[in-house]
Amino acid sequence: METKLTPIRFPADLLAEIDRYIEDGNRSKFIIDAARKELYRLKQRQAIHNAAGIFDDKDYPEIKTAEDTSNWVRKIRDESEARRRDLFGEK
Repeated sequence: METKLTPIRFPADLLAEIDRYIEDGNRSKFIIDAARKELYRLKQRQAIHNAAGIFDDKDYPEIKTAEDTSNWVRKIRDESEARRRDLFGEK
């Protein structure tokens, strides 16, 4: 993977705290991993924001309330588990 060196200013206390928990030589990896996780979270938040309102309640009566949604998810999981047992000959 191509890398690029970039100067970033960190508060000294934050770097000191990172260094207390991260082994020598792994600071960059830790910061890169943290940045990737945060970027992934931000992308998920944006996707959720973009998808808001795409469902019409009348088209999905099975998920009208939180309890309905829970029951619907449980039903799908039970069906999936039953298919898995059938595929692998389990009882």
